[in-house]
Amino acid sequence: MSPRPISPFAGMDIRTLVDNQARMQAGRPWLSWEPFEGEPRSWTYDAFAEALRRFAAGLQARGVRPDDRVLVHLDNCPESVIAWLGCAYAGAVAVTTNAKSSADEIAYFAEHSGAVGAITQPRFAALVAGAAPGLGWRVVTETDNGAPAEAPSGFEPFAAIDADPGSLSERPHDPWADFAIQYTSGTTARPKAVLWTHGNALWGAKSCAQNEDLRPDDVHLTHLPLFHTNAQAYSVLASLWAGAHVVLMPRFSASRFWPASLKHGATWTSVVPFCVKALAAQPLPPSHSYRFWGNAICEPAWDKHFGVKTIGWWGMTETIAHGTVGSARQPDAPMSMGRPAPGYDIHVLDDDGQPVAPGETGDLFVGGQRGLSLFKEYAGDPAATAAAFREDGLFITGDRVRLGLDGFLYFADRSKDMLKVGGENVAASEIERVIAAVPGVAEVAVVAKRHPMLDEAPVAFVIPAAGAEPGLEARILAACAQALASFKQPHEIRLVESLPRSTLEKVAKAELRALLVDS
Repeated sequence: MSPRPISPFAGMDIRTLVDNQARMQAGRPWLSWEPFEGEPRSWTYDAFAEALRRFAAGLQARGVRPDDRVLVHLDNCPESVIAWLGCAYAGAVAVTTNAKSSADEIAYFAEHSGAVGAITQPRFAALVAGAAPGLGWRVVTETDNGAPAEAPSGFEPFAAIDADPGSLSERPHDPWADFAIQYTSGTTARPKAVLWTHGNALWGAKSCAQNEDLRPDDVHLTHLPLFHTNAQAYSVLASLWAGAHVVLMPRFSASRFWPASLKHGATWTSVVPFCVKALAAQPLPPSHSYRFWGNAICEPAWDKHFGVKTIGWWGMTETIAHGTVGSARQPDAPMSMGRPAPGYDIHVLDDDGQPVAPGETGDLFVGGQRGLSLFKEYAGDPAATAAAFREDGLFITGDRVRLGLDGFLYFADRSKDMLKVGGENVAASEIERVIAAVPGVAEVAVVAKRHPMLDEAPVAFVIPAAGAEPGLEARILAACAQALASFKQPHEIRLVESLPRSTLEKVAKAELRALLVDS
């Protein structure tokens, strides 16, 4: 085994970046909170660093040790940023989970990660308490999207995680230390725990800041969910590296987007197709300060309508930053996903493993360094980690890409059985696992149907078992509502006598998708 090379962040971790910016950007705005209810709040770089240190010391005071996992189940709020980065400052590992998760999913996240405690909001308190009763401690924020709320029974207030920063124990600034976990949908029945190192977080911060041409005078409006890589790396970490100002909203709101943007002079934001479609129905302000928007495609037709250039990109939780990206300084091919980003080896290969010719489509593979430009591992799942890489070390993305004649890359399809629902990745197998367990179901296949707002919506084709009792469709929907996050729940159940098959007797899902197109 070859020796590990010197990291670009040797002797650094997230504390290094936070502390450096607290000194260099002291007094400058770092985080502004724009709630839908309650009063706005704001922190300077140095004040926020102090909040992180006090939070880290508070974790240590309650016995949280380096590498301990902490469940962070929050919608966007200031506490979500403090908890996520504060855990890392303490050496603990934040497990940031989708706020739409069901009780079954939360129970799995808590047990699989080995979380020692949980941080959540009042609206999720009963859900978290019921799903993970074995946690050592539970903390709840004092507000829900800005509105004051009391701590439920069995929960401490968020302010209880507070102690003198001078009490923090010394530990090395190690870029290879574990930073955080995100659970991401895969082709298996359960989400996989993508583990980042501190080096990963710093790589994402620096790379995204450079790719986005972020500057200290930029204002990054952040409305996408903070349990996702986009908001974490492309927005918050990138802004932290650049010394920019983050304006945080609870979630995307078409009616509040422009007022918040104009109030703070926002110059950057990330959007998904749902956001753009909703904004297109809103009145445009006479002028705005945006320099760029970020999205999955470069320079789409809507740029002319909004008066802003969109930088397109492609990335995954496993790639930390953008694996491909457009240019802030040069024109991009419209509707492309840009070109290979610095620090990544991008390969588009045919079925024989050979590079495709310009104009052809193939499978996308990514080369990089584990624990730096690529994730460290799927925590607790060495088999899945091994299966994610080819023998030559290339990461298997599961996406298919066309290499354009112009040298740009264009997304073609997902070779993995995945759906994209309102910007969320959903594994069909996750939904199938729940439906298959419903009494009266003989077989199930889930595919995506085009949706005008969500991009795709899950549809389940179900073969009823012989003698199945009436009301099967209702029982399936009830089971999905109990076990799955709302965005994973099927929009339609179709009871069928049979499913189309391929030559290997696998369900021919392409034929099912064709049925949905024609219906």
